[in-house]
Amino acid sequence: MVMKKPVHHFSLYLIIPVIVSGLSILSVLVTTNILEYPFLNGINKKFVILGWIFFIALTAFLCGFLLVRFLLRPVEKFVEITKENPVLRPIFEGVSDSGAKKDEMDHIKHVFKQVTEALSKVDSRLLFPEFTCESRSMRSVLNMIMKVAPTDSTVLILGESGTGKELVATSIYHHSRRKERPFIKLNCAAIPQELLESELFGHEKGAFTGASARKKGKFELADHGTIFLDEIGDMPLSLQAKILRVLQEKELDMVGGESPIKVDVRVIAATNKNIGALVKEGKFREDLFYRLNVFMITLPPLRERQEDISPLIEQKIIEIKGDAASAIQISTEAMKRLKFYSWPGNVRELHNTIERAMVLSETGCINAVHLPSNIDVDTIQMVKKTRSILDEETTLDEMLQEIEIKIISDALKRTDGVQVKAAELLGINQRSLWHRMKKYGLDAAQFRNSSNFDV
Repeated sequence: MVMKKPVHHFSLYLIIPVIVSGLSILSVLVTTNILEYPFLNGINKKFVILGWIFFIALTAFLCGFLLVRFLLRPVEKFVEITKENPVLRPIFEGVSDSGAKKDEMDHIKHVFKQVTEALSKVDSRLLFPEFTCESRSMRSVLNMIMKVAPTDSTVLILGESGTGKELVATSIYHHSRRKERPFIKLNCAAIPQELLESELFGHEKGAFTGASARKKGKFELADHGTIFLDEIGDMPLSLQAKILRVLQEKELDMVGGESPIKVDVRVIAATNKNIGALVKEGKFREDLFYRLNVFMITLPPLRERQEDISPLIEQKIIEIKGDAASAIQISTEAMKRLKFYSWPGNVRELHNTIERAMVLSETGCINAVHLPSNIDVDTIQMVKKTRSILDEETTLDEMLQEIEIKIISDALKRTDGVQVKAAELLGINQRSLWHRMKKYGLDAAQFRNSSNFDV
């Protein structure tokens, strides 16, 4: 039997200081001996000292160079490999070689940051294929899902209507230890108040008129599993106390029942209302709010996820057209409107808008005229979005381009696509307007008769 030699691993944080310290001690000892030599042999000490200083400086420079080379070479090799990777190659677009040479460390930091960003997006797509999350805010939500899903903690999901609260709840369930157990969903706002208690806790036979048999409630059906209470902000106060008891005591009373029933249920609740305001107004129990608010996830509205708009549109087109999705095109002006609209209905409204536009479009190209008339933004609204755009690392030049495109588009729309009149309205010559339109891919024809078209 061959004995393996023991392998020892040492940290660079230990090795490098030890090497530098060792070289320092060695240089002091050798310097002492060198300085004694001219005194003992009657040699001019000036030349000996200068020669030794030059030798020490050269040695230190070479050691420093080799040390930096030893540390940076693997990093440089990683950057070179990254440049050749087709998936990561877009990272280097727009980064000139001269810029990299001027500040190599900044270039390396940029590469690492962008690679981390790219890997985060890939990780999100693999773990959550049902989500579209190019934006950092949504990837942060997915990170929170991964942290809370394996636990049994109660989760409170907040967000505007159409932001995907049910999708988040479903993802928490699928990544939890209870994924093989029941997952029961209940929309508290969709059931009349007089029937909601029976739906939640069940009823015994004869408990009320029409109760011809015993019926299990949602909590009992979800025993050892998960229950999702959507729109919990609409739940009446009378039932909130009973929900609190289930959360605290792990037991419930059926309508008409004589003894409590023990249940082991994980609760995920969601609402599109300002639940803090409801508590202050006395419309929601404070103790229930604190009991639900063990782990809160707040979903960002679509207007704060501009990076996700294009992928969401593409996803919807593929869903409708399948293999023929590549034949659908969206004009520049239509895409600008879609990107900068405030989307009060969020993802649901975006999907409905795209489906409607595809029905109206007969040529396979979605233009601005195929969008509802309310989907339009002015320059002020675009400027208001600056903060969220900057959060996604959009540059100032890109922001100014978006505003310029909007102003030119508005001028062409007002002048019915007549470039001479649009140039006069903008206070620039026609040639300058033509160059700007060419730069941004704007076609005057798409603005003709647009002011008279309303949908």
